[in-house]
Amino acid sequence: MTYHFENPSAEKIKTYLEGAKNIAVVGLSNRQETAAYAVSQVMQQAGYTIIPVNPKLAGQEILGQKVYDSLEDIPVHIDIVDVFRRSEFLIDVAKDFVKTDADVFWVQLGLEAEDAEKFLRQAGRNNIVMNRCIKKEYARLFG
Repeated sequence: MTYHFENPSAEKIKTYLEGAKNIAVVGLSNRQETAAYAVSQVMQQAGYTIIPVNPKLAGQEILGQKVYDSLEDIPVHIDIVDVFRRSEFLIDVAKDFVKTDADVFWVQLGLEAEDAEKFLRQAGRNNIVMNRCIKKEYARLFG
């Protein structure tokens, strides 16, 4: 049987987005042709603070914001961690996530991982969205 993540309701997703100010984007690069860049740019224009996380680009700037090496290095509260990493790396991001007080673990469209979900739930972190585009959800709920 194939794994399929059961996403929270539209109401719950709306609550996540309404309560958020800071979105850490794991896997964001300065390549403007990527989905991560386009999505982050739209969310920034919608009023969210985008915090890039990319170890290869740490210390540089993307979308006018300092790039951090890891979630733990971010000096402000993270409302949503938006992940643009392949499914096999989601467990690593989940392990970083639980070391912070971030609120929502959000994995972009086309990505989900059972091991990451189980790990997060065992850590008591149940605000999880997988296989959903934050930009599309924002447009659908607030557009």
